[in-house]
This record gives sequence, structure tokens and C-alpha cells, in this order.
Amino acid sequence: MPSVTCAAIDLGATSGRVIVGTWGKKLELTEVHRFPNSFHSLGTNDYWNLPGLWSEVCTGLRKAKQRFPKLASVGVDFWGCDHVLLNDAGRLVFPIHAYRDARTQAGLKALNARGLEHIYAATGIPNVFYNSSLQLAETVKSCPAVEDLATRCLFLPDYFNFLLSGRMENEISIASTTQLLDVHTQDWSRAALEFFHIPPQWFSKPVLSNSSLGTVKGLPEFKGVKSIVVPGHDTACAYDAMPADPAGGDLYLSSGTWSLVGCESPTPILGPEALKSRVANERTGQGGYRPLTNIVGLWLLERTLLDFSARPQTGKEWAALISAAEKLPAPKVLLDTSDPSFGNPPSVRAAIDAHLKNKKAKAPTNVAGYARLIFDSLGAGHAGAMRMLGRLGNQNFKRILMVGGGAKNRLLCQATASAAGVPVYAFALEGTALGNLASQWINLGVVKDRATFRAHLAKNIQQTIYQPRG
Repeated sequence: MPSVTCAAIDLGATSGRVIVGTWGKKLELTEVHRFPNSFHSLGTNDYWNLPGLWSEVCTGLRKAKQRFPKLASVGVDFWGCDHVLLNDAGRLVFPIHAYRDARTQAGLKALNARGLEHIYAATGIPNVFYNSSLQLAETVKSCPAVEDLATRCLFLPDYFNFLLSGRMENEISIASTTQLLDVHTQDWSRAALEFFHIPPQWFSKPVLSNSSLGTVKGLPEFKGVKSIVVPGHDTACAYDAMPADPAGGDLYLSSGTWSLVGCESPTPILGPEALKSRVANERTGQGGYRPLTNIVGLWLLERTLLDFSARPQTGKEWAALISAAEKLPAPKVLLDTSDPSFGNPPSVRAAIDAHLKNKKAKAPTNVAGYARLIFDSLGAGHAGAMRMLGRLGNQNFKRILMVGGGAKNRLLCQATASAAGVPVYAFALEGTALGNLASQWINLGVVKDRATFRAHLAKNIQQTIYQPRG
């Protein structure tokens, strides 16, 4: 079989990269460009630098084409919920707010007070500050004239697909993060759009992944290269790259800025207890259900380190920090990772200290102490999420499949296995990029389907198994 080479644009809230994958006699990945990403504050609001992101993506794509002249296609995945508002010409008509912007707090409280059960029954998405529903509702309420200016709402992977191909399409996995998609169909929820006063004409019926948008038109040197719709949500991509057992029994954990704990299910998980447990019934790129819950994740450590002058920068320094944390005794009091005070405080370290003070526990005194506390707390949070999903979804999880940056952290993996009582299989793979690439290879006909791709990965992937400890 001839080799087929594709480029994955994989954009996260703290970093982005362009990774080239070649499928042939063996699977090969090459990271051609990596760059940092962060939101910026202006006044009391937070915004993304989207022109800067697009510039970095173009740099990465040109590097990819130079190194791999026979590039066949490109696909885009992003974090969830954030979006752009455009006019008919495709021009931006409103600033791009970051999902951690506090502008949604009033709407969050109002929905908790009235209508949440109705919206959860309609969309299967809990009330969380970053939901697109709350963001768009605040935009329409604070700037009513936007309804006269905007004709389309595209989520960030949809928008970058538009910049590449010239076509405006909403993709289903990213649409499912919004709290606006009907939980029982593959179209938008009229009930949710009416409740949040969001114009329904801003959206088109979501398309499924593995479909083509035509050829790239936004970059002249990419003439003939296909623009392919992959699962737009990075978590959906990561799920597709999980070497799962076809018989079931696997819990998925994508560990990074957020810890995303979930599974695949033939039906959504709904009801009062699911709402209380904040189960989000997001979708795969093919429209199937992947119920999950979000835990704050390694954001806690990333932001805590900002309060220390000496922070690890290299792989060696990170390994030294983990080793130092490993030697400390297990903390007697853990953090409740669902505490909303950890969302976006001015100082995460101060928020942790206040949280511990409320529990009558002492705060750590050094970086290693905070790292140990955070890793053990996340492990307990992962275990709690596993038990909740198993109970509500009537599933018996036999192992946890872990990908992302956290899968490289042996202390976090071990804390998760010990708290959950099942083995953790940690995979050294670029999960989101691989899922992105798999969708392209399926579209191009070199891989039959997702099950075939997962079976290939299971035979060839490097894994580390962490058994539970008493």
C-alpha cells in the first residue's frame, strides 16, 4: 500500500502544533511546528488572539508542505465552546472571547435558578460557565445590534476549516459542546436556542466527520490538498485514538489542562443524578454518544507554578519535580477538584490554600508539596468520575485508558490506578493528533474505519500499565 501523508492542526488552550502523519508500512508522526497559546485580558474581559493563532498555523502548514511535498490533506481540531460571529462575507463582527471570561457568571446563576432541568433534558449538557449557550446569550443581551451584523456562528475548528476551504459548516462533535444541540437528534435544539434567545439562522445542520470540504483555497501552495472535516473537538479526536477493547469495559481519560473522563455509550446518560454529577453527553465525530465529566486537571499545577520563581522548564526538571513529589507522604486531606473556586482565580495557589484552610488542613510549603497534593487529588477525582459513570451508565469498567500530557506522569497515573482500583494503561501517543489524522485517512480510503484504526494502534502502541496499590 502506498504511503499517504496528512497534516493535523491540533490547537489547545495552552499550546498548538501541526503534526504530519504518514500511513503506510508503519505509522509515522512528525511534529513540524509547535507554539504557545494563551488568552489575553483587556479591561475586565478575556480574549483569544485568533490572528496570531492563524499565523502560527500557516507557518506550520508551510513547514509541513516543504518537508512533505506530497501532502494529501489537512484537518483541524480545537478546544470546545469558543466561536466566532461572521457576516455573509465571512468577516468577524464581534471579538473572540475566551471561555474562561467571567462574563457568563450572571447567566450561569440565572440558569441554575430557573430552567436547568429543562435545558439538560433537551441537550444533555450541564450548566458550566464556559458553555457556548451562556457566552452567546450574554453577547446578544449586552450587544443587541449583533443580531443585525452576524449571519453565521462558527466554532473555532469550523472557522479554521472555513479559512482553509471557503466553506462554512458546523461539525457535530464541536457542536455537542455548546449546550445547544438536541441530545436525541443530530440537529440543533429549538428549545435551547429559544431559551437563550440565540438566532437559529446562525447555524447550519452539523456535518459528520470524515467528510470533505473540497480543496484548500486559503493557501496558494496547497493547491490540490484536501480540506477534511475531522472531529472538531480535540477530546473527540483523542477518544478516536484510544486503542479500546471492542468488547467494551474501557474508561477513557484524556489528561491535560482538563481531565476529561468518559466512555462510549449507545444512548445518552440523562436524569437528575446525571445532571447533579455534571455528565456531558458530547458526541463522537460520527454522532455517537461519549458521555463524560470534566475535572479541572493539570491547570491546577500549571497556574500554581506561576506563584513560584523556580518553575520546571525542561523534561529533566519536570522529572525531578515528580521524583521529589513522589518521595513525600501522601496528603491526608485532598482537594475537591469540582470546587468552582478553581475555575479562573487570580491565584490558583491562593485558591488551594483557602480551600485547605476551610478543611482545617495546612497548605504545602514548596512546589513538590503542591504537586503531590494536586496529583493525588486528581487521581481521586478520576476514580470518583469512573464510579459515577459506571453506575449511571450501567457499565463495569475493567481498565482506564489514559492519554495526554498526564499519561507521561507516573505519579498521576499511579494515583489514579490506586484510587480507582483498576489498572491504568498509559499510552505514549499524540492522542488528539492521531484521532485527527485517522479521520483523514478514513476519508481518503486508506483506513477502512475507526475500529480498524484502533486495532492497528493496539498492536503497535507503546504502553505502561499501572496496577492499583493498597
